Amino acid sequence: MVVRVVTKSAVEAIGADLRLRLFSGDLGQDAVLTESEVAATYEVARPTAKAAIEKLVAEGLLVRGANKSARVPALGPADVRDIYRSRAYLESEVLRRLAGVRAVPAGAAQANADIAVAGGSPVGIVEPDMRFHMCLVDALDSPRTSRMYRSLVSEVRLCMSQVQGRELLPAGLIHDEHARLLELIAAGDGEAAVALLEEHLGRARELLVEAVGGVAGPEARVPSALRP
Repeated sequence: MVVRVVTKSAVEAIGADLRLRLFSGDLGQDAVLTESEVAATYEVARPTAKAAIEKLVAEGLLVRGANKSARVPALGPADVRDIYRSRAYLESEVLRRLAGVRAVPAGAAQANADIAVAGGSPVGIVEPDMRFHMCLVDALDSPRTSRMYRSLVSEVRLCMSQVQGRELLPAGLIHDEHARLLELIAAGDGEAAVALLEEHLGRARELLVEAVGGVAGPEARVPSALRP
C-alpha cells in the first residue's frame, strides 16, 4: 500500500501518520519499522524516512538499538507505573496552581464534553481524555512544563493503545471525574482536586498494569466517590 502525504514537511506528516497507526493499534507492540519499508510506503527518500522514525524514537513511541530497526516497545508494569506516577507529580502541582486562581481552561471543558460523545470506543476516548489533561497543563502557560508533559502523554497513549479493546474504565466515570476536577478548580479547592486526581490516575494506572501482565494494586478496585 502506498500512502501519499501532502504537507510542508514530509517528516512531520509521516511522523503524524505513524503516530496515528500506533495509537489506533495498527502497529502493535514489538512491530518492526524499517527505513526501507517507511520510504516505500510513503514514497520518500530513505533519509526522510529515517528522520520520521527518529522523531518517534525521540518521543519514546519507538525504540531502536545500535544498527537495528526501530520497533514498537512493549511496555511492562514498571513502565506503566513510572509513566503514570510521573504524570501525577506534574498534574498535582498544576491543579494546585489553577485552583489558586480558580482558572478553569475552556479547552479542558470541551475535551471532557467530547468524551461524552466518543461512542464508547477505547481509541475514541483516549484522544479527548489526553487532551483534557493536556489543556490543564497548558493553562499554566509554561512551554517547558508542557513539553515535559507531552513526552509522558505520548507514552501513555501508546500504553493505552496496546490494551485497546479491553474496556478498562467506563467513559461515563472518566467524564464525571473530569467534571468534578473542574468544579474543584473553580471552587479553589486544590487539595481536594489533587486527592481526586490521585484516585483517578491510580485506578487507570493499576488497571493498565494488570492489562499488560502485572498484578494490580488496590487502587484498581477503589470505588469512585462519584458513583453509588
